[in-house]
Amino acid sequence: MNNLPTITKNLLIINVLCFFGAIVAQKYGINLNDYLGLHFFLASDFNPAQLITYMFMHANFQHIFFNMFAVWMFGRVLEQVWGPKRFLFYYILCGIGAGLVQEVVQYIEYAVSWSHYSGVDTGYGILPMGEFLNQLNTVGASGAVYAILLAFGMLFPNSQMFVFPIPFPIKAKYFVMGYAAFELLLGLGGHDGVAHFAHLGGMLFGIFLIVYWKKQNGNGQIHF
Repeated sequence: MNNLPTITKNLLIINVLCFFGAIVAQKYGINLNDYLGLHFFLASDFNPAQLITYMFMHANFQHIFFNMFAVWMFGRVLEQVWGPKRFLFYYILCGIGAGLVQEVVQYIEYAVSWSHYSGVDTGYGILPMGEFLNQLNTVGASGAVYAILLAFGMLFPNSQMFVFPIPFPIKAKYFVMGYAAFELLLGLGGHDGVAHFAHLGGMLFGIFLIVYWKKQNGNGQIHF
């Protein structure tokens, strides 16, 4: 940990502390994921601060493990290239952007499927609309993490990566493009409890930032 750049190390520590803090709080009947997760903006439990806090909460061990593994593997490289301030700004803004995209997607779904009804059949009974909307809750750093993957692929497009279960190395740029296409297919495919469009939103904001920085000062080289 001592060899990690400052922001990467602190992001790992904060996320792990929040994860275990949520476990402890749960034993006292407090659901931190409910308080700090990102609720749908039309729900009574929504708070604008959740656009930041949601990215430090995680649903389970697998969720936080893979997110923090990606932060450790790719985030430290970006921080060394960009410096701590730019890397932190990128991480937080892309996380917020992912949350905003998730809100837009949920609103479209609400307007098309739910807005005409006073309740929703969840399969376990009819929930009043207000109660149902409060159940739309997003947690996790995945939007920011996907933005990190996007940045790594754009800055180091020809780096060779070994990705299980592919038995041969693949260039970072192809890995990123393939992952983005896979997320889009999953997002369009239906409800699996994963915020796929939030992942894509993080990548989208990442592209905007990197292109902007490239135009401003030549950093964030793009080779696609």
